[in-house]
Amino acid sequence: MRYRLYSPEDFPALYAIEEACFEPPFRFSRRYLRSIIQSAQSATWLAEIRENLSGFSVIEWSGHANALVAYLQTIEVLPEFRMHGVGRELLNRSQASALAAGVRHIWLHVDEFNTSAIRLYESDGYVRQARKENYYPHGRAALVLSKAIQPGTVS
Repeated sequence: MRYRLYSPEDFPALYAIEEACFEPPFRFSRRYLRSIIQSAQSATWLAEIRENLSGFSVIEWSGHANALVAYLQTIEVLPEFRMHGVGRELLNRSQASALAAGVRHIWLHVDEFNTSAIRLYESDGYVRQARKENYYPHGRAALVLSKAIQPGTVS
């Protein structure tokens, strides 16, 4: 598996992963996904095998120089590549990008029934902060998880 940062020509293959991983209405729109990927305050990491994308992650940050906070928008891995460490490596690279930008705190939402994602985040030190009712379509709740990061705490 090879990991690298996103280039604009990757968008069609990246969005194909979005379509494979999420059905409407849970799927990001092309416009929204493109807007967060193109932000100067974000990093998009790709996983590829034999030049075919197998997954991606998007993290974005905001705030002031001394108080940057990152939001992990998504980690998506094609089903056939799950449970092989791809998601963990994308998470590590996203966190490293945020840390390099000066971020010291990351948070995210995760579907309360996405047990494999919750296990990944909690095993990496994320802590449950809240539960948001009706966050996702069809009345599904989200857990809010967060983690403090600092140099030496991110792989």
